[in-house]
Order: sequence, then structure tokens, then C-alpha cells
Amino acid sequence: MQTPLPSSVRFSPRILYLSQCPAMVKKVVVGQQVCLADARPLRDDVSTDEITPIAILTNFDDELGRYPYSGFKAGGEFPIAVDAMRGSGIQVVVAGRRYGKGSSREHSPAAENLAGVQLVIAESFERIYRQNADNIGLITSTDFSLIARIEAGEDIRWEELVAGRDALAAAILRQGGLLSFGRAHLGRISASGEITSTRPRTLFEKIVARHALTTEVTSADPTPGDGAFVQADWRFIHEYYTGMAAHMLHAAFGRPLSLNDPQSILVFEDHTSYVQESPAHVRAGLVPNVHRMVRAQRDFAGEYRLAIHRTLTELEAREDDGSNVAGISHAMMAERYALPGQLVVGTDSHTPHSGALGCVAFGIGTTDMANAFVTGAVRLTVPQSLRIVLEGKLAPGVTAKDVVLHLLAQPQIRAGGGVGKVFEFTGAVITQMSTDERATLTNMTAELGGFTGIVAPDGETERFLRERRGVQFVVEDWMCSDPDASYAQTIGIDCSTVPAMVASPGDPGNGRALGSLGQKVRIDIAYGGSCTAGKREDFEHYHEVLRWAADRGLRVASGVELFLQFGTTAVRDHCVAAGYIDAFERVGARMLQPSCGACGNCGPGGSIRSDQVTVSAINRNFPGRGGPGSVWLASPPTVAASAIAGELMSFEELKQRFPN
Repeated sequence: MQTPLPSSVRFSPRILYLSQCPAMVKKVVVGQQVCLADARPLRDDVSTDEITPIAILTNFDDELGRYPYSGFKAGGEFPIAVDAMRGSGIQVVVAGRRYGKGSSREHSPAAENLAGVQLVIAESFERIYRQNADNIGLITSTDFSLIARIEAGEDIRWEELVAGRDALAAAILRQGGLLSFGRAHLGRISASGEITSTRPRTLFEKIVARHALTTEVTSADPTPGDGAFVQADWRFIHEYYTGMAAHMLHAAFGRPLSLNDPQSILVFEDHTSYVQESPAHVRAGLVPNVHRMVRAQRDFAGEYRLAIHRTLTELEAREDDGSNVAGISHAMMAERYALPGQLVVGTDSHTPHSGALGCVAFGIGTTDMANAFVTGAVRLTVPQSLRIVLEGKLAPGVTAKDVVLHLLAQPQIRAGGGVGKVFEFTGAVITQMSTDERATLTNMTAELGGFTGIVAPDGETERFLRERRGVQFVVEDWMCSDPDASYAQTIGIDCSTVPAMVASPGDPGNGRALGSLGQKVRIDIAYGGSCTAGKREDFEHYHEVLRWAADRGLRVASGVELFLQFGTTAVRDHCVAAGYIDAFERVGARMLQPSCGACGNCGPGGSIRSDQVTVSAINRNFPGRGGPGSVWLASPPTVAASAIAGELMSFEELKQRFPN
């Protein structure tokens, strides 16, 4: 366990600046001194995929210290090699805006910490990354005035290092991390389920208040900005995190563990079922590591009799009698478990998927989940809310994915205006959207930088629960935001002006109208799937395009591969029953069993060469995500149409190209 921090800290004066200039980065790594002025401009949007590329996440112990920043890209180069940080003496790292965006993987701050990094200074941080850093005792700060003092060898007082943080975050850091804090302050505690004050609230705030825990350091009625603990209705974890959580829990508390309410813990095997076809894992010899990681999860689930959903191999899928229920964790939460008014946490940044049902669902890191396993308490800093009003009417062929890519491209969002906030989606367009389409919006709250996304439940929610899950749910009167609830900002989008969108390689925020590209962009790979685009309605979009193409004798363009991967077995079974597979096979698509697959750079559909171009319906296209090639993000119909055309193209344009 981490020991509590002293009253002041003196750091090594050699600071690693994550600069846009690779030469500046290399100088520091090899032992030279660089000042902030020379290192500018700093890299913005350094993602967790760059801090710890997905191929190394099979490590869940001290080995992680070999890898921090091994995927960091500057000027087209990767200036920080494996093993460059450990033993370098670098304790302070400095970067630009939105540091740690992307995946919720705690491996990233853990790798930094294990390599000797004690402090990360950035203009702003993504919420999950910063909370994960707190939980393991890695200090984060936005105070650039500390840099000159560190370089001068000054002691920095503790109060300065946590300036601007909420009291709970400061207390956790002071204790040395969340597990130490939890052992000292959290017992077997329960939420009251009641709201005591009458102040106006958003739906998010109402749900949090109903789940809030009163502890020595937190209130049962938290307001935005407060640190809080809540009790979750569901806690879920997947194979990239379970071994790490088990390792830290057994080290801290011994075995056997006493888990809090194990019936509400779900375990998913959803990322790695196609690892044997992942070039990144095969080339690096990591497939045995993945199998070890999966075995660690199965052993943990078996030892504590936890419910587990296991993925299917191709052979198992062919022999499946329909009794196996599997799929991507957060997609399955919406299909089988989450309900309006509940609170759901999972070890994945796309946990907000279930917010489409009117519940609070958010991603947490490994230490947060480990603490929740044994104490029942889940930490959060109560965020402010943004009200996103979607008005107008969507044009034919325009989907929720186009709307969210349009929203991502808005200046205030690109500047970080959504970081750490709740995105409450409302308006006439939301009213008309299906639950699957709403889930695309809440799912991609992760890319918007938000804490979570939520849609107030309504008649459509009741229909979804009744028809998809056989649940006769009735929305209660309290399940909406109060008319005079407070929002940080209201953003209105006239959806009638939203065209078919794409996001150019490098960042989901690089959104632009597909029709504005001018020059055609050839593609090598088209991929439809992932939690964002592997739902039932997404496959209805794929089918509409590909049935149209098959009926005209068209096939996937020469030199292009099309992969369609189901999000869950329920989606697969629906497609089989509806007769969709015939059209998919006639155009030459390869069908894949449920898994995260190429979205996590762990299966077919990812690139294998840097010159390859992919159009993908996944949620993020950070450098290295989905392979070494370039990834364009697009909606399901655009992905399918592009596969037929051999270049980026909307379905409307494809129909114009082949009018008969």
C-alpha cells in the first residue's frame, strides 16, 4: 500500500515535457534538461491509448512500469521507447489539454507511477484518468506555476499540490490511495434511498441522492463539486481489469475476501475472444499473456461465485444452442440488467451506454472497482450538467452517430467544455429516437469528455424494456429533471442541419460533413460493430444498405474487406431470425461473433499496415486505435455504403451512383 504523503515534496528537477516536437521529448529521456518555453507547444489530447497501448494491458503487475508513453506520438514519431522511463529519474511530466482522454484503463497512471512518475501537470485532465491517479496516489495538478519552482529544487507544500481539488480527493491522496482510505473510513454502509431536501434537481442529481452514502467525510445530499460515495445497483468488470483488481485486493486484504453484495457484481469476457487474430498481440507474442489474464478472471469469478458471461469462439458459436448469453459488457447491461433510476458502474469508459434507459451509469477504474467490491462504496465527484437540446428533424439517412460526431466538432466541446460533465440529452429529436439510437449518444459521452450521458425515461423506454426484455416497467413521476434545475450550460443543436458526418483520423473531435471532403478517400477496411454500433438498430442500418446493394448484384469493392461484428448474442439471434445474414453474405461481409474486437485493436477489422485506411463505426480513432493505419469514424449506413463504393460515401450518394 502507498504511505501517506509528507507535508511537502521535493521532485527531481528534470521534467518530461510531452511536446509536439519529438526532439524535445527525446532530449529529456536521454538525460538532458529542457525548459517549458523550448518544449512548447505541448501535446493536447494525450490519450490513455498512447500512455499504455492496448497490447500491453495484459500486464497487471509491476511489469507495467516498463511501458508508459510507449504509444505517445509527436511529429509522426514515437519518441519514448519501452523501458525508457523506469530508472530515468523523471518524476514530473507536463502536457497540454485533456490529458488522459479515452479509455478508463487504470493501467495508464499505474504504469506512470510504477516508472517513478509522482506528479503530472496538465492544462486539464479527463475525469476518469484523474480519479484513477488519485486512487493510486499519483498527484495531478493544473498549476503551471509549480514548474519553475520544481526546476529550482524547491519543496512544494502539500496544500499547493491539491489546490482546487475537492476535499475527498485531497483526503484520498493524503491517505496514499483509495484502498487505504476505504479501509480507514468505509464500513458496511447503506444508502437511504430518500431525498431529504426540496431544492430543484436534474434527473442525474436525483438518482445520485437516492444512492448517496453518509460517511465521515461525505454527505448524503451532495451538490455539484462535492466528493461523494454512492451505492451502485450493479457493478461490472471485464477481463482487462479483473486480474489487476484481484491482485491488489488479495495483497491488501488477504484471502478469502468478503465481497459486498456479490449478487450485484457481474463479470464479462468481452474484449479478447479474437485475440489470436490480433496482429498487435500475435506479433508481440502476447497471446499467452491474454490467456493468462482471462484465466485470472475466470479463477476470481469461480472462487467468489460471481455471475460471468463468457464469449464464444467461432466453433462454439456454430454449436451454440442459443443458451449462451454473451456480448460486450455495457451493451449487455442495457439489454439485460440496468433499469431507469438505477446506478450502474463498470470498468469501461463506455459504461454510460445504459444512460439511454434513464439510469446513472459511469465508468470507474480498477482501484475504484476493487474498493467497491469490498466496501460497496463507489467514489465520485458530483459533476455539473450540460443540457443538450436536439431540435428539428433528422434528414433521411442521418443517424445518432452523425449527431454525436457533429456535437463533438462544436468549438466549446473541442475546447473541453464537456470534460467531467453530465450530458443530459433532451428535445424533440430525442423523443423520436429509439433506445438503441439514444444509447449511441450516451455511449459516446466518453468521447465528449463527459462524466456520463442520460436520457429521461419515457414511453419509448417502457416499450424497449417490454419488447426486448419482457419487463413491465412503468416510469415514475420523479424520473425527470425539475423544470428549474440548474445546468452549467444549455447547448442547442438544430438536427435538421446535421449532414452525414465523418471524423478524420486522430481524434473523434475531427468531425466534418462527409460531403465537404472534396477529394475522395479510398478505403481498405470497413468495420461495423463495437458497443456503439453493434446494436440491433445498427444492424438494421447495415442491412438496409447491404440488402439494397445485394439486390442490384453489388458486392464489397475489390480490395476492400467488410467486417460486421455483433454487439451481443441477442443482436446476432435477431439478425438470424430477421433473415439479415443472407444479404450480408451475398455482398461478401465477414460476420464476427460478439466482442469488442477491432475497436480495442484486438481482432479482425483492424489494420495491419500504416498505409491502410479504415472507415469504422466504432467510437474513437486515437493514434494506434484499431491498428497502425488511419481510421475514419462514420455512421453504420456510411460504413456499409463505403464498403460497397470502395471509398468514403453516404448511402444517399451510393444510391445516386447506382440509380437502377
